[in-house]
Amino acid sequence: MASETAYLAGGCFWGMEDLIRKLPGIEDVDVGYMGGELKNATYNDVKKGHTGHAETVKIVFDPKQLTYEQLLLFFFKIHDPTTANRQGNDIGTQYRSEIFYTSEAQKATAEKVKERVDKSGAWGKPAATIIDKAGDFWKAEDYHQDYLVKNPGGYTCHFVRRVEF
Repeated sequence: MASETAYLAGGCFWGMEDLIRKLPGIEDVDVGYMGGELKNATYNDVKKGHTGHAETVKIVFDPKQLTYEQLLLFFFKIHDPTTANRQGNDIGTQYRSEIFYTSEAQKATAEKVKERVDKSGAWGKPAATIIDKAGDFWKAEDYHQDYLVKNPGGYTCHFVRRVEF
């Protein structure tokens, strides 16, 4: 089976990238922008919150080592999916929780996992996570790639919560 690609938005992409890259089966992770209309979006465009883009992590993974479902369950543990357009100190539509699917199989899995998360009651209220078809991904500037590796004391509001679904 070939590699699979996933696109996830869950607040500032630095923390998401840093935690996801450590999972077994991850082959590549890039941060960038998805979900908006502006072509060739940049951080200076997206940070204003008017382009419709979300800070997004592009994840290439080996589905023999890490299933899409396992990846999504981890995603729901590393950010608060119940806060619309906010994670930690980051506020705006660019920090929303969103799963961008690339196939009907990914869409079905995303819907199943979100329902499982909601039914578990682990977050105390339903996830505000949007599930939408992937569009163009605009890779973020080089200084955003591997940001927390280059800046170990840098800001992040992401961590693995002890919640079960």
